[in-house]
Amino acid sequence: MSERRKVSFLGLGVMGSAIARHIAEAGHELTIYNRSPGRIAAWQAANPQFAVRVATDPADAARGADVVITCVGNDDDLAEVVLGPHGVFRAMAPGSVFIDHTTVSARIARQISVEARDLHLHCIDAPMTGSQIGAERGTLTLMCGGRKDAVERARPVMEAYSARIVHVGKAGAGQTAKMACQICIAGNVAALAEAVRFAQASHLDMEKVYEAISGGAAQSWQMDNRWHSMNEDRFDFGFAIDWMRKDLGLSMEEGRSLGVSMPVAALIDQFYADIQAMGGGRLDTSAIIKRLPRKGSK
Repeated sequence: MSERRKVSFLGLGVMGSAIARHIAEAGHELTIYNRSPGRIAAWQAANPQFAVRVATDPADAARGADVVITCVGNDDDLAEVVLGPHGVFRAMAPGSVFIDHTTVSARIARQISVEARDLHLHCIDAPMTGSQIGAERGTLTLMCGGRKDAVERARPVMEAYSARIVHVGKAGAGQTAKMACQICIAGNVAALAEAVRFAQASHLDMEKVYEAISGGAAQSWQMDNRWHSMNEDRFDFGFAIDWMRKDLGLSMEEGRSLGVSMPVAALIDQFYADIQAMGGGRLDTSAIIKRLPRKGSK
């Protein structure tokens, strides 16, 4: 194991809960915080083998920590827990490491980096990909923005829950890389939905179609993990449409600032809006197929 660190983790959602468990399993001294106390109780009930400290607020979580990690919801949430009157930057010691795994705008990532520099903190924006499965297995991919030395200081802790850690550039670069990732995922899953409905309407053996096409150029993570569940109308796999729409919104906002045309992302964003209007915002992203009724259904 790497050197034992005092690690504080803020944000025990679907991804964060699994990451916090891996940190504890790696032997680090863990402090946890979540704005909803029920998630803290749920995490402790699911992980009774670990003795953790429960913080009363973000600043309390950060006090005395070598590494502080956040995994919250959006720009406003992140600003509150990091820069707010009880935020972690109020208590972090010079030389300690701040890691953010939230998918947010590159703008706030850069703002936080400037604040961290003035406080002599090591800071990286490190959004992740790999889905709930990757978080549970500890095989996430992290896209890191910030100084190289900051990434290297953070690496021993991040290795507890990640299979790939890539330093993609300066502050904010992790977030823009994640935006590119989400654009790819959205296009992939939308096309997969159409392929599934096409094969169903053709009365093909879905197992045989998958066997035939998954070994060639059409293969993708989405196909391997969502072909069968789409076919069976199962859509409970963690990453909700509400969150994908947030991510696509960030991507399109950044694209406008760069003068980049993104017609496919914009179209798929509207497809997801249709699912939200049907009450499916908390379903996972593969539920985009619900826009395409099965042949013969009403």
